Amino acid sequence: MPIEVILPKVDMDMATGKIAKWHVKDGDAVRKGALLFEIETDKAAMEIDAPGDGIIRNITAAEGAIIPVGQTVALIYQDGESAAAPAAPEPLPPVKPITPAPRPDAVPTAVLPAASASGRFPATPLARRLAKQGGLALESIAGSGPRGRISAADVHGALARPAAPQHAEPGSYQVTPLDGMRRTIAQRLTLSKQTVPHFYLTVNCDLTRLSEIRERLNAHAPRDERKLPVWKLSINDFIIKAMASALRQVPDANVTWADEAIHKYHSCDVGVAVAVEGGLFTPVVRAAESKSLPQISMEMKDLAARARARKLLPSEYQGGTTTISNLGMFGIEQFTAIINPPQATILAVGAGLERFVPVKGQSVLRTQMTCALSCDHRAVDGALGAQLLAAFKTFIEEPALMLA
Repeated sequence: MPIEVILPKVDMDMATGKIAKWHVKDGDAVRKGALLFEIETDKAAMEIDAPGDGIIRNITAAEGAIIPVGQTVALIYQDGESAAAPAAPEPLPPVKPITPAPRPDAVPTAVLPAASASGRFPATPLARRLAKQGGLALESIAGSGPRGRISAADVHGALARPAAPQHAEPGSYQVTPLDGMRRTIAQRLTLSKQTVPHFYLTVNCDLTRLSEIRERLNAHAPRDERKLPVWKLSINDFIIKAMASALRQVPDANVTWADEAIHKYHSCDVGVAVAVEGGLFTPVVRAAESKSLPQISMEMKDLAARARARKLLPSEYQGGTTTISNLGMFGIEQFTAIINPPQATILAVGAGLERFVPVKGQSVLRTQMTCALSCDHRAVDGALGAQLLAAFKTFIEEPALMLA
């Protein structure tokens, strides 16, 4: 019997994958472990190897095809086996697009119902409730019932109808279809904002000592054969270490929410948001509390580079007990971030800016960084979040404490 080559599930949320590139063609001899093809998921690109030796035949998925997980895309035949005619791949069900919330002024082209003498539009009770929940005015919905009566199906149709840009002429804008990454981001963050009770805590951190220590450490970094530094610490490396150290000091905040329980973790796994074309990844620095700053720096440099190339393994971006989102390099002074469930916290980091601050009765110019901690109130209460942010501020302002 030939060996089936299937599209594997490489991500726990993966339902389909796209064949990005075949590295073999029909009739090629392959060895077990040899690269067959590359797939793209919502989050990464993965290389798929041959499950056995033989001749590859019956390649049914073309490059660019989107295939359900578990579907056979080719067969590997042993010597003497005859190849059967290739079977056509199963068609994918249509993907229901995520549409923007419709505007009350989105008027369908069908004839609209006329209001009664009392000013009420004819509609079923369920249709009225659905329209109210969806933010639609009844007068904007075309009724399909007797005398234009609006049914629940009419409301569902209006809610599913994409809204065109207001006052936009055809050809004056470009429509960009959602790819898998953008669709996943939209779904997860919408769910987070709607279901997670966020609260926010903000603190200003003085970067004076951190900047001095960073400069000295970078000046003494070991050199390679080309006399170049093996590593160069960034402010973000200190932030990752400080957050992990704070979670170790306040372990009750090193948690995730699991509906019926709270999971408290032994290691501090810090995710770091990395912007990529069309979205973002959050590669995770595992057990960051136990790693040195140079270790964190080199690991983060590698993770960020492979995130931008979409070459991360699922194990490198899944999980994490908290996340850091740093927009300081873009000049953003302060912002709040949306929690990435099931995590219970995310730290938003702004730019380091020079400000006059009171020191022993005098105004002194210092570089300060504003950080905002978003917390899931189901797992982290206000006082606990405040303890975590205070510990983070201490480690940032006294970085020698996290080098011990």
